[in-house]
Amino acid sequence: MDALNTGHLLQNILTGTGLLNFHWNNLLMIGICFVLLYLAIVRGFEPLLLVPIGFGGLLSNIPLAGIIDEGGFLWYVYNAGISTGLFPLLIFIGVGAMTDFGPLIANPRLALLGGAAQFGIFTTLIGAVCLPGMNFTLKQAASIGIIGGADGPTAIFVTTRLAPELLGAIAVAAYSYMALVPIIQPPIMRWLTTPAERQIKMSQLRHVSRLEKIIFPLVVLALCALFIPSAAPLIGALMFGNLLNECGQTSRLADTAKNALINIVTILLGLAVGSKLEAGAFLNIQTVGIILLGLCAFTVGSGAGVLMARFMNLFSKQKINPLIGSAGVSAVPMAARVSNKVGLEADPQNFLMMHAMGPNVAGVIGSAVVAGILLAVFQ
Repeated sequence: MDALNTGHLLQNILTGTGLLNFHWNNLLMIGICFVLLYLAIVRGFEPLLLVPIGFGGLLSNIPLAGIIDEGGFLWYVYNAGISTGLFPLLIFIGVGAMTDFGPLIANPRLALLGGAAQFGIFTTLIGAVCLPGMNFTLKQAASIGIIGGADGPTAIFVTTRLAPELLGAIAVAAYSYMALVPIIQPPIMRWLTTPAERQIKMSQLRHVSRLEKIIFPLVVLALCALFIPSAAPLIGALMFGNLLNECGQTSRLADTAKNALINIVTILLGLAVGSKLEAGAFLNIQTVGIILLGLCAFTVGSGAGVLMARFMNLFSKQKINPLIGSAGVSAVPMAARVSNKVGLEADPQNFLMMHAMGPNVAGVIGSAVVAGILLAVFQ
């Protein structure tokens, strides 16, 4: 009898371990999470986001841990911050506090480049609906298309409202392509421009007064409230954070928003997104389609910004270096740095960083506006 009880006890111990409960799909997802951690830690690609996402994915694929089940640690984090849309909005407050809209205010026409880069969103939306064998709904297609804005919080905000079942794949695609900006964009930029265009030098930006920087977020918010109220949560959070930084009276709040607040929320958001990398929900044919469509969205968006700059040069006396058009995809400030780097390759004396920040921050606003449009149409 004692031997029988001992056998049952050992059997219960063994069946309660991970050794007998790991499946091949869990191991595959753990391998994918290690790739994300490798890209973040070894290659330095968006480590602040990919490390929490990758580690959250590891936690979500531990069998019997209950971390992502109702009542589990990541279940609470996800439902408190992602399902409610709170984390993306808090991230936008921090982004607004860190963003200088001065280059855009000094040269407003650069907003057209940020707008053109959103073309990838609508192209991919149509492509997702038409892609054979995937059967994406319009809501799912809209969520996939927003990857083209290269704005992770916006992609999460839209997806949690339109297609929460696709959040894991869309978030991973969005942040992965953001991290791979230095690899993906330069070939596109070189292919769509001539050596002479890459050497175009732009005139120095004018000084932007403090009053202009204070008025700008208020005007943008007012226009949003009048024309696209569904975008007000994202635009409002972005402009509130920016006003905290520019008004000159709330330096403590601005410092908190762009340091402590955004760091804490980034940790929690990354872990929550990683919780959606559980093998059963992630490994399917739709995920492959999302990854490919996300690359299409990002590529088209980058190229559209470059082509818009070339088009504007046909009618402009003050030429725009087309390289800064690719910065309109919104990955702040990495896309602007890539534009500057490729420009320096063509001419070591041609510094485009501040000029590229114009379409870069315009892209942030543009992606939020497009998100509002998609939510108004499909929600």
